[in-house]
Amino acid sequence: MVEHLWAGWRIPHMRSTREDASIPEGHTLFEAILGSGEPDEATFILWRGEHCFAILNAYPYCSGHLMVLPYRGVDALTDLEPDEYRELWDGVRDAVVAIEAAYEPDGVNVGANLGQGAGAGVPDHLHVHVLPRWVGDTNFTTAIADVRVMPETLSDSWLCIRDAWPVA
Repeated sequence: MVEHLWAGWRIPHMRSTREDASIPEGHTLFEAILGSGEPDEATFILWRGEHCFAILNAYPYCSGHLMVLPYRGVDALTDLEPDEYRELWDGVRDAVVAIEAAYEPDGVNVGANLGQGAGAGVPDHLHVHVLPRWVGDTNFTTAIADVRVMPETLSDSWLCIRDAWPVA
C-alpha cells in the first residue's frame, strides 16, 4: 500500500515562485516584509541591526534555518557598503552562536547562493543562509516524496532562536 505524506505548506511556496503582486514595484520580497508594518513575531524577523537583519526562512531546509541580509535590496556582495558588509558578517556570526545555543547541533551550514544560476530563490536581495545540521539528519522523504519533516513550527523556531540571540 502506498503511504501519502502530506506537505500542505508546499503549494504556497510553489505559487510564490510566480510574480507576487503584493510586492510594491521597485522593492524586493524582503523589503516588502520589512515595510509591511507587521510585528517581528508575524514576519519571523529575529534580529534588527543598523544595516542588516535576520529572518527565519519561511520554507526551511530544517528547523532553525534562517537568513541574514542587508535592509537594502542588493544582489551582490560587491554592492554592499563597508558598514553593511561588516554588520552582515557580524550578524552571521551571531546567528551561528544563537543556533548553537538554541539547538546544540552537530554542525552549522553557512552559505549564500549568489545569483539565480547559483540557486538563489530570491536573487535580487543578497542573503546568507545559516542552519543547524545533525549527523544523519537527511533521510529518504526529501528524495523520494519531495517532503521535509519539520519537528517544530516556525513560531517555535522563532522563539527558540530569538531567545538565544546574543545581546550586543
